[in-house]
Amino acid sequence: MLGFLKSLSRTVHEERCQDPEPSNGGDDGSHGVDDGDGGGCEPTSLTVWRKSLFVGCSGFTVINSDGELVYRVDNYGCRRRQEVVLMDASGKPILTVSRSKVFEGEILSKKQKPICCARKYVDILRRNKLKKLAQVYRSPYDGKTRVYVIEGSYMNRSCKVLDESRNVLVEIRRKETTTKGVSLGLEVFVLVVNRGFDSGLAMAMVLLLDQMSL
Repeated sequence: MLGFLKSLSRTVHEERCQDPEPSNGGDDGSHGVDDGDGGGCEPTSLTVWRKSLFVGCSGFTVINSDGELVYRVDNYGCRRRQEVVLMDASGKPILTVSRSKVFEGEILSKKQKPICCARKYVDILRRNKLKKLAQVYRSPYDGKTRVYVIEGSYMNRSCKVLDESRNVLVEIRRKETTTKGVSLGLEVFVLVVNRGFDSGLAMAMVLLLDQMSL
C-alpha cells in the first residue's frame, strides 16, 4: 500500500500548480520538518493515509510529492486516541494533540502549556451557513484570541483552515484517481498547505478534526 501511495503522491505534485488560493497570513512558528516542497511560491501538497504502517496500530501516514515519508502517527494497542503524537519520518515527536489541545513535542509534564487549543463549533440556532467546524485559539484560551477557523466537512474530506482575514491557509481535499477499479474512499486524502503556514501544524489540525469526529 505504501508503494501505491508513493505513486499517488506524484499526481498530487501535479495538482500543486493549479492556481491555489493566495494566502497572506500564516503561522510564524516552526513545528514540522522540511519536506522539500516549501520555500517557493507553490503550496505544499501531502498525501495522507489514515492508517499506520505498523501492524496492530492505528494512526496516519503522510507522504510528500516525492514519495517520501514526512509524518507518522502510530497509536499502539491500548493507547487512547484522545492523545496522539505527530512524529517525523524517523519517529521524533513534533507535536502532541490531546483533548483538543496542541502541545510542542511530547507532553512531559502536567504543567506543560499547549501552543493552541480548538473548540468545536456548536450551532444551537442552526445559523451555521458557512459550515463552521471549529475555531482555534492561542493558549491560554480566553475566548477572544481566535486565530483560525475551520469550515467545511471533515467527514467528506472537504474543508479549509482560514485566518481572521479569511485567507485560506490549509485545505483538505478528497483524493481522486483515474485508475480503473481503484477506490480510495475517505482513508486517503490530500492536505494542501499554502506558503507561510507550517505543515506540521496543518497536520495537527487534521488530528484535531479527526478527534472531534469520533
